[in-house]
Amino acid sequence: MITIQNTKLKATFNELGAELVSLINLETGKELIWEGNPDFWAGKSPVLFPTVGALKDDKYVFDGATYEMPRHGFARRKFFDVKSSTESEEVVFELNSDEETLKFYPFDFSLEIKYTLTDNKLTVSYTVKNTSKNEMYFSLGAHPGFAIDTKNGLKYDDYEIGFSDDEKLEIHPLIDNLIGQQTETIYLENNTLPLSYELFAKDALVMTEMKSKELILRNHQNDHKIVFTFSNFPYFGIWAAKNADFVCLEPWQGIADLEDHNQELTEKFGILKLEISGEWKADWAVEIV
Repeated sequence: MITIQNTKLKATFNELGAELVSLINLETGKELIWEGNPDFWAGKSPVLFPTVGALKDDKYVFDGATYEMPRHGFARRKFFDVKSSTESEEVVFELNSDEETLKFYPFDFSLEIKYTLTDNKLTVSYTVKNTSKNEMYFSLGAHPGFAIDTKNGLKYDDYEIGFSDDEKLEIHPLIDNLIGQQTETIYLENNTLPLSYELFAKDALVMTEMKSKELILRNHQNDHKIVFTFSNFPYFGIWAAKNADFVCLEPWQGIADLEDHNQELTEKFGILKLEISGEWKADWAVEIV
C-alpha cells in the first residue's frame, strides 16, 4: 500500500490496479471511499482500461483476429510500477504493455496515473501513450465508489446528486451488460437527482450526452458535501450495488458495447483512436467542501 497526505486529506492506494482504496478527511476522521464489502461489491475505485464495461460475448475483433477481454479491461488486475515523487502529497503509477497484455490487446502502450492532494482536493490525472508502431484503439474510465453514511439516523434517501448543467438525464439502459439503443429520461428537479436503492434496480445509469462537468454529492440532512469534477471524459455512469451504502461517480472515455455491435474494435461506439506516438490526457477530482 502507498499513502500520501497533507493537513486535510490522507489517501491510500494499492499497487494492484493503482487503485484508490481510502480517502480520509483528517478534520473529521471520516472515510470517503466505499469499504469494499464483497457481499455487495469488492471494488473501491478500479481503473477501467483498455475497455470500459462489457464486450459482446467478452470478445472483440481487430485486424481479422479475435481477442478475449474481461469486463472493464485488465488494468485493474495488473500491478503498476510506482514512480518516485519528491512530494508527499503526490504519487505516480505506471503500467506498460508486456507479453501478457499483448495476448488480450495487440498494442504497446504506457498508462500513467497521477494522484495529487491539494488542500482539501484529490486530483486524479491519466496519461495514455501509444508506443506501438500502429494506431491504437482504447477506452479508459474511472469507477470511484463514495461511501454513503447511514449511521446515526441517516438514510440512503437523505443523499442527492446535484448537476451543474443538466435539467434531465437521458439514460441508456443496460441489457445483459450491453448498451440498449433506446433511452429513458429522468427529469431533475432543480438539477438534482435524489438517491435511493431503487434507482439502481436495473443496474447503472449510463449517459452519453450529459452536459455537466461538475456534480455535488450531498446530504440534505446535514452539511456533508463533496464536489466531483472531471475533464475530457465525454460519457458518464452512476451506479451502486443492490442495497449497498455507496454510489459510484464514473467519468468514461468509452462505454460497453451496444447490443447490436458487430464486435469490430475500430467500429466500437466511443472507442478512441490514438496516433503513433500520440498521447491522451484526462482527469477527475473530488473536493470536500
